[in-house]
Amino acid sequence: MSDVDAMLSTLENDESADIKALSVLKRGMDRTPAVKRTIVYSGLISLSVAVGRLAVPVLVQQVIDRGLLGDDGYRPGLILALSLATLAIVLLVAVLTPVAEVAMVRGAQESLYQLRRQAFAHIHHLSLSQHSQHPRGALLARVSSDIETMSRFVEWGAITWAMNLSIIVGAFAVMLVYSWQLSLIALASMATVVPMLRWLQVRQLRAYDRVRTAVGRLLTVFNEILTGSDSIRSYGYQPTARSRIRTAVGQRYKAEMGTAKYTAALFTVADVVAAASLAVVALAAVEWGEGWGLGAGSVVSFFFLINLVQTPIGEITEVMEDTQSAVAGWNKVLTMLDEEPDLVEAEETADLPQGPLSIQASGLHAAYGETPVLFGIDVAIPAGTRVAIVGETGSGKTTFARLLCRLLDPTAGTIRLGGVDLSTVSTASRQGSVRLVPQDGFLFSTTVAKNISYGHPGTTNAEIEAAIDELDLHAWVARLPNGLDSDVGPRGEFLSVGERQLVALARAQVADPGVLILDEATSSVDPETEQALARALRRVAAGRTMVSVAHRLSTAEQADLVLVFDDGRLIEQGSHDELVALGGSYAELHRSWERTTGAT
Repeated sequence: MSDVDAMLSTLENDESADIKALSVLKRGMDRTPAVKRTIVYSGLISLSVAVGRLAVPVLVQQVIDRGLLGDDGYRPGLILALSLATLAIVLLVAVLTPVAEVAMVRGAQESLYQLRRQAFAHIHHLSLSQHSQHPRGALLARVSSDIETMSRFVEWGAITWAMNLSIIVGAFAVMLVYSWQLSLIALASMATVVPMLRWLQVRQLRAYDRVRTAVGRLLTVFNEILTGSDSIRSYGYQPTARSRIRTAVGQRYKAEMGTAKYTAALFTVADVVAAASLAVVALAAVEWGEGWGLGAGSVVSFFFLINLVQTPIGEITEVMEDTQSAVAGWNKVLTMLDEEPDLVEAEETADLPQGPLSIQASGLHAAYGETPVLFGIDVAIPAGTRVAIVGETGSGKTTFARLLCRLLDPTAGTIRLGGVDLSTVSTASRQGSVRLVPQDGFLFSTTVAKNISYGHPGTTNAEIEAAIDELDLHAWVARLPNGLDSDVGPRGEFLSVGERQLVALARAQVADPGVLILDEATSSVDPETEQALARALRRVAAGRTMVSVAHRLSTAEQADLVLVFDDGRLIEQGSHDELVALGGSYAELHRSWERTTGAT
């Protein structure tokens, strides 16, 4: 089992507790007021629709008992008046029903729009440590399929519940007026099945929660396999990949089938109860109706009311499936939203000074979840220094870089940039003064120019051209099919690794940060763009503090300060010459690198 599969299994086990549907609905409406407004509004319209539908059996009873079989005999005028009244009510219901549905759809889309924005924004507020505890597919499921399960419920399910519950309550109220005896018989025949329905409902909700977990697992596996398709083909990993997909699809299938058996049982129980209730009421009316003072019109009307109750029960049974799925999906989204971000902006924020910034780390510790990765880092870096961070894979280099731009907060200790505690710096100031160029030089599926403009909001074409000129990249741009208007493709796949890094450097240049962090930005560079990248790096470092996480020790040779990490600790620091002369870990790394690359 892979680490991702193990993580998902743990998450699934952690979420196996009972879900309280009413609690989820209350939390959801508190979190998304638009849902509450929509449900209340639709409830009011549904109540008027219910009153209209309940008026029909009452009018039928009046026609029979007063217009046909009353003491005054046949009364065509009364029958006509009652029929016209019935027609008016039916037409009113026919008008109000679509009005309620349109209102619900409008409110549903507004509420889902709000919820998607909340969920997406919340994911981006979570720290990298928190992201590491959630597979990407699971987070993707929260903002896509889980919220989508709510769509049918909010658009159709909620109004079905509101309208049908109004009809059921109203029908029983009218039935009590006609005959409390028959009402109790009807109620008793239906109430016997309530414990069974409750038992089925609880288990169906658990089953739908397992479906939402299976959806997250499936998306995670698909995302991982699609993203790693090159490696899968190169290493002949197809059989294992197919096995993982079959397993994930099979788990989704098993979870869906688990819900189907409860849905089928609900329909069967509802049909049996409806038929039994009608039969019992009919027998009681024939046997004792006359003694209870029931006229023919009252008995016929009572049958209408019984049927009016049975139809909503059937519709509620039908919508139960969407409701359970929506509650399970909503619970997943709310659970994610309830997770407090590790990165919290201070109540009183400060701005960083302009220009190159000094860096000071004191007693720095960091962890991903429960796994510690950095231990007691102390370092002071003057403003304008070129710093290289070296060490074995997993030594904590990248984590330290992430701490500097506050993608992660330390578990202990402080970081000061330009003398200002980083935890008190406003988001806008931090993002404007500290920029990270990640190892993969991530690009969005748009043009080169657009990707560069993402370095700073409102970047103009002139500023993009100026950045290209400052980094001496005109020759490279000229080789692109459409220059700066060239499409980079999904994740920048139309460009080479080195070209993606050039775009990322240009993006950082337009931002003009005081601290520039390069996370393995010179690794895996193709020879064709290596010289252009080297020139760009020299130029982009001018006038700012630059921290480079590098495997190529040629970067360390040119740095003013080298930081050597090992197993989460800073074990050496100094210039390249000083560390080589020291004969410690860095000197050994450098000798090993020279032997491997043939460098002299």
